[in-house]
Amino acid sequence: MSGVYLTRTNQKLNFTRIHLDALKQAHESSGWSKHALIESYNESVLFHMTSAYSSLLREIAEQYSFDAEKISKLKQLVAQMEEQGLEAPEINELQLLHQNPESWLHHLLATYRACWRAEDHEQSAGQAESVSEIHVMQINPNHAEDADILAEYQNWFAEFKALVERLRAGMQEW
Repeated sequence: MSGVYLTRTNQKLNFTRIHLDALKQAHESSGWSKHALIESYNESVLFHMTSAYSSLLREIAEQYSFDAEKISKLKQLVAQMEEQGLEAPEINELQLLHQNPESWLHHLLATYRACWRAEDHEQSAGQAESVSEIHVMQINPNHAEDADILAEYQNWFAEFKALVERLRAGMQEW
């Protein structure tokens, strides 16, 4: 096993940390581009964290000697496991997080998907799943929730790092 995805996951987590730090600095800014910086860093944090998650899936696939290049979603990894007749605690934990609409991972992925939608924030605000998803979908936000979004992202990042450490510790036992 080459461990290329372990390295990639670590790299994307580091990029997330860097962009979270930049987002925090943008909040403290008083420059004319403050809100544009905040919006930009909001989306870049989501991108890097979601990319880290995708890399983690491939890292798990690599650990189980699957073709990691064919894995981009959890359901593909689950299919590979079922095809080989394997069951993994890592997959079970990820499935629980995916299926729980209150979990940080569920909110992260929903918020990332919201970045790709352009909707009228007044029509879609009632349908959002988290503070950050509401914010990302807004076209002309008033930035009243910026501090809450930063705190939410920091929480997701801490949860994600803990998940990675827990899953890696479990995979090393094999």
